[in-house]
Amino acid sequence: MLEIFDVSYSELTGMRSEDLYKLRKKTFKDRLNWAVKCSNDMEFDEYDNKDTRYLLGIYDDQLICSVRFIDLQLPNMITHTFHALFDDVTLPQGRYIESSRFFVDKARAKSLLGSRYPISYVLFLSTINYSRHYAHTGIYTIVSRAMLTIIKRSGWHVEVIKEAYVNEKERIYLLRLPTEPADQARMALPIQKFLEDSEVDLCAWPMSLPAMAERV
Repeated sequence: MLEIFDVSYSELTGMRSEDLYKLRKKTFKDRLNWAVKCSNDMEFDEYDNKDTRYLLGIYDDQLICSVRFIDLQLPNMITHTFHALFDDVTLPQGRYIESSRFFVDKARAKSLLGSRYPISYVLFLSTINYSRHYAHTGIYTIVSRAMLTIIKRSGWHVEVIKEAYVNEKERIYLLRLPTEPADQARMALPIQKFLEDSEVDLCAWPMSLPAMAERV
């Protein structure tokens, strides 16, 4: 089964945290060439701390995907790292969270689950399920243009709050990710179709999904 659950920073074991940070380095530094902080072949920063929670997607004891969550009222990438680009945006009060370091390890996902497994939809849905389970009002995040395209293609009706330029060639986008029941149902539909007759509660948290063999 593909297990998706959340843990706190303090609950990450040494081996699991090392794997997480190495996969993040592989994704954000090696593949995307972002200006991220790396050490000992791992990527982590000041937001990996006691106030952070991580969503982990595990299959066969191997980490496949992850997202990082921080309360929007605490220091985060929107209010601190990219403050100069979004300081004219008034962020809401209340139970909102910021998400960052969203990734899927494509090689592991393909090897373990098959190339047709809707892992991106699973990660999007798990983000919504997590938010609703803990009674968060919504999610804010900053994404690249490529990630914005992926999210829009999924059918998730995200709201672009502001577009900004990191440099002359690189654009980033501040998004509000809605987490209403309609968004939950929209993300669950392609997963439900893929799993066909499997009796799985797709809106549950934590999540446990069959890892079905790739169909021909």
